[in-house]
Amino acid sequence: MKEFSISMALVDFVPVLLFAAAGVILMRDLYNKMSKGAFALFAAGLIDVTCAGALKALYKVLYAAGICDFTPLSDMFFPVQSIGFLLTGIGILAMLLHRQGKNAVYAAAPPVFSGTFAFVACMVLGLGLLDGVLCVLARKLKKPALILFFLISFAASLCMGYLSSRAFARASMNWIAEGTNVLGQGALLTGVLLAHKHGLGQLRLEKGNGYA
Repeated sequence: MKEFSISMALVDFVPVLLFAAAGVILMRDLYNKMSKGAFALFAAGLIDVTCAGALKALYKVLYAAGICDFTPLSDMFFPVQSIGFLLTGIGILAMLLHRQGKNAVYAAAPPVFSGTFAFVACMVLGLGLLDGVLCVLARKLKKPALILFFLISFAASLCMGYLSSRAFARASMNWIAEGTNVLGQGALLTGVLLAHKHGLGQLRLEKGNGYA
């Protein structure tokens, strides 16, 4: 028996909305800096992660309300989210390596593994690339203080990677996981909003720190 309450389930939507908001801002600001292939991977990854989180939150709502125990919504969360983060990381890294060129970036079909270690590795790699490139962009904007927000986001997401790989039934552990997730996505959104405010959309990567 899982100790899910409706209030807990609804709170689970908060980090999903925070991440989605940060993703929309990043897609708008980085679109003119990416090749079509890189942007496709980046956008697909963001959408993938958002859908995985929303479906997991929906699962908790259905369970807490006593409607049904729709286990596929819960079981798919970790692998789908991990692959989404990996696609996001590859896409944003390709922005730095292949700027607005004709070179398209294609993702090979990932090999199939039964264990969770591979999903944890994908999540860590994707988040590392995402937050790492955002730190680079913060330096190019000459706003190194923004790096702190992305480091907090990465640290919180690492904690979530561990928590997501464990089947916690106790309400206290679920509240800890949700609080950690809200902190991480809140830090990401704050950093992205501040970067947007300080000209991320106008930043020109082709000529260093210049602006369009």
